[in-house]
Amino acid sequence: MHVNRHRHQHGLTMIESMVALLVISVGLLGIAALQITSMKQNSSALNHSQAVWIGYNMADRIRANNTQFGGYADIDTADDYEQDCMTSACNSVQLVTSDAADWKAEVQNLPGGRGIITGDATQLVVTVMWDDEGTGATGTDCGADSDVDLTCYSVILLP
Repeated sequence: MHVNRHRHQHGLTMIESMVALLVISVGLLGIAALQITSMKQNSSALNHSQAVWIGYNMADRIRANNTQFGGYADIDTADDYEQDCMTSACNSVQLVTSDAADWKAEVQNLPGGRGIITGDATQLVVTVMWDDEGTGATGTDCGADSDVDLTCYSVILLP
């Protein structure tokens, strides 16, 4: 004698659907986190590339006006510089101020950007600083031992 019993599984499809939805949700959250990290890293790379370009741009300006090499020491983009050598002729001393004004405008394109040139007539250090992590850091302190969260790029120049 054969008994035909139908087994009906009620609710199992609903549980399987919920588990599948959970797995898909976790995967989508992972993809979203990866996308956010990618965008942050891309922004950081752009800032670093701009800082390198800005630093070398100023180094090239100093090399072009090498007779005033020592005059570029102590330039700080936190200071105000007013000289325009694009619309009127300038001597080499005025060109230093004009270069500082142009450099200030470029450095301000970086988040929390600041540029400083230190040294003397024997060596100059052109430093571009910016707040790469967006913490609102300011100042002039860079490096691994620093309490200030600034990213810095420096170029060393000899006359």
